[in-house]
Order: sequence, then structure tokens, then C-alpha cells
Amino acid sequence: MRLAIAVLVLWTGVAAAQDDAPVLRPVARGTYVPPPIMRPVARPHERPAMAHGAHTKAEARAERGMFAISPYAVFGSLRPAKRPGSIERAATERRLARLRGQVCNDIAIQGQSLGRVEGPGACGVSNAVRVRSVAGVALRPAATMDCRTAAALKRWINRGAIPSVGNEGGGIASLRVVSHYACRNRNNAANGRLSEHANGRAIDIAGIGLQDGSEITVLSGWGSNADGRQLRQMWRAACGPFGTVLGPEANRFHLDHFHFDTARYRSGSYCR
Repeated sequence: MRLAIAVLVLWTGVAAAQDDAPVLRPVARGTYVPPPIMRPVARPHERPAMAHGAHTKAEARAERGMFAISPYAVFGSLRPAKRPGSIERAATERRLARLRGQVCNDIAIQGQSLGRVEGPGACGVSNAVRVRSVAGVALRPAATMDCRTAAALKRWINRGAIPSVGNEGGGIASLRVVSHYACRNRNNAANGRLSEHANGRAIDIAGIGLQDGSEITVLSGWGSNADGRQLRQMWRAACGPFGTVLGPEANRFHLDHFHFDTARYRSGSYCR
């Protein structure tokens, strides 16, 4: 009798435990079973002490009560000292001087506007300028030409002359000009066609002056090992910005200088 009672009590406890446990039942295919609802639990966190690090300096008064100021924070950003007024005035004067001296609406071309330059016969230059420097390179002497020729000279100096010379002698300082505007025929002949010089569309350059006072000359440097490579690079670089490019190998009239002009040909630039 006691054994039967014990078995009955044990079976009742197991049944009760099974009633409390979740029942796992198979779910028919295609039936949606919503997932259990998961709710976030707030994590404990520390709040900064408002009093720690707070101070009464003027730059922090507006921030008191909002957050604690670190004792390691700087009170103000470091700023460079203001540039002296004399330096700013000198820079402004240089800028204005360049603006006053620019021609052809290009600050890199410095000189003087001449307007219409009259000449005998078909000679003359419309909207002529006397250029004293181009891209920081001085013309010695200043040369009279039109703006299209001045712009072509600027491209050649920037893309040809300056890169060809590089840092030799400190770089280019000047160009020695042996001819610019002149009412004459080609090659100074008594007869024949007018030269492009007669209309301000040409310039002849015999030497490239360097910052250290030395000079690369076309006459002595063209066939030399020292300067021949650089002079040929300059000659090639002019073929494109200019319509006609003549050097020492063109003829006997150009043994000592480069001739550049802005004449245009249907077949393209003429370079010899």
C-alpha cells in the first residue's frame, strides 16, 4: 500500500513538471510562427560629475552645468602671430604694380600698350605692345610685337625654354633679343616679300641669359656638347606655338639666332 502511494506521488510530480515545461510540437509546412518578443535592457553607465573640472573662467561659464571640462583641455586655440602690416603693404604694392604693367590682358606679360604703330608702305602693327618681360623672363631689349606673338612667346618660355634650361646657372633670367618690329624684307634683302617683323609678328633671339650672369648663345652653343641639347629642345618646343621656326640649320642668315613668327600655313608650322 505504501509502495502504491509513493508511485502515485512520483507520477503526479513528473506530470506537473511536464505541464510547466514548453511543449515542442511540429509545425505544418508554410505556417508562420512569430518570433519571441525581445526587449532591450538598459545597460548601466556612468555620468560625468558636473563639478569635476569645472572652473569659473570666462570661456567656461556658459558651459557650466552642461558637462565637465577636462582639466587637460586647452583654454584657447593656438593662433599664429599676425603678419606685420609692412609685409602686407609691400605685397599689395607689388601686385598693383604688376597689374598696372600688364598688357594683352595677361599679368604674365609685362610692358606697355602702344596702340597702332604706323610704318611706311604695308609696315605697321595694330594694337602693338612693347614687352619687357614674359612669365618672369626679361626681354633685353624690350620688344615691340602684337599680342598674338606675345602669347606665343609666353607658351614657348613656359613649355620650352624654362624646362630645357632647368636649374643650370640658377635658371633663365632673360632673353637677348636681336630683332623685333622692323619694316624690312625677309633676310634684310633689298627686294622681295616683307618679313613678319614688318607687322610685329616676329622676334629673333640670340641668347638665353641665366641667373648667375652667364649666357647660352645660339651661335656657339648649337653645335656644342654643353648647350647643344638644350638649344635643340628649345627649337623643337617653339614649333607649334609659332608658325615659323628657324635656327642655325635653316640657312646662313640664322646661324646666330632663332627666328620665331606667328605666320599661319595650311600645312602647319614651318620649322627648320
